[in-house]
Amino acid sequence: MTVKIDESWRKVLQPEFEKPYFQELIQFVKQEYQTQTVYPAGGQIFHAFDACPFDRVKVVILGQDPYHGKGQAHGLAFSVQFGVRSPPSLVNVFKELESDLGMPRPDNGNLDRWAQQGVLLLNATLTVRASTPGSHQKKGWEEFTDAVIRIISEQKEHVVFVLWGAYAQKKAELIDSRKHLVLKAAHPSPYAADKGFFGSKPFSKTNAYLQQQGLEPIQW
Repeated sequence: MTVKIDESWRKVLQPEFEKPYFQELIQFVKQEYQTQTVYPAGGQIFHAFDACPFDRVKVVILGQDPYHGKGQAHGLAFSVQFGVRSPPSLVNVFKELESDLGMPRPDNGNLDRWAQQGVLLLNATLTVRASTPGSHQKKGWEEFTDAVIRIISEQKEHVVFVLWGAYAQKKAELIDSRKHLVLKAAHPSPYAADKGFFGSKPFSKTNAYLQQQGLEPIQW
């Protein structure tokens, strides 16, 4: 089948789309959308890739599952749609942003503005059943998103990978830290944020690195 995704990504990911595991994954996802309530909406599954083309990627922020509540997920990790209250983890992200850069907290949780500047907001799993966290894990999405991380690491230089929490930090083995910056910290969830997320200064560290490489910093 044809995957609807930005052309710059299609070129580098086409070999993945043709692998048996991905074909099985797509069949599973199709069946789920036909028989269950699944988030995000079908047309937004690959929104992270459409909003941030491959040739513009400067930063990768890794999440795990999409939000599983109604109207929240729209294909970007940690982000919610306009008009939706920011979930606790995102509230803590904004708290750290305020502490790190002195910026006022945004009045909405939509992070398209980050994506459009080169921040790939990538969940390890791109779909989830309503009210059922983890329901689409170990169906093939992780193999696909691992390949995405590996391809970025191999084919690009000077990308900042932001790994929050133990799950994301395991992905460090896919990244060549000799030519990229890897930032690790606790997860911003209320259960972990005070164990090393607050005070980790990911936003200023990211921008300092980008500027060192002659790249435009992110307007967070």
